[in-house]
Amino acid sequence: MKEYENMKFEEALQKLEEIVNRLEKGDASLEESLKYYQEGVSLAHFCTKQLEYVEQEVLVLQEQSNGDFKTDLFVEKENSN
Repeated sequence: MKEYENMKFEEALQKLEEIVNRLEKGDASLEESLKYYQEGVSLAHFCTKQLEYVEQEVLVLQEQSNGDFKTDLFVEKENSN
């Protein structure tokens, strides 16, 4: 994962899309396909972690009774199952 730590989310997502396209094309050797697949899994994991991090940083505006707005950190509600 360290190889991606300086990569922007958008760059990682674009690279992941390129890998998916290569694999869907089907003209890579088995060995090449395995390398692409492994890199794709790593990129998908990186992107997921980035999204999870950003989700925790999202600010939600809440209107107060006096008409003012305040910001709170986004907190995902837990399922009550």
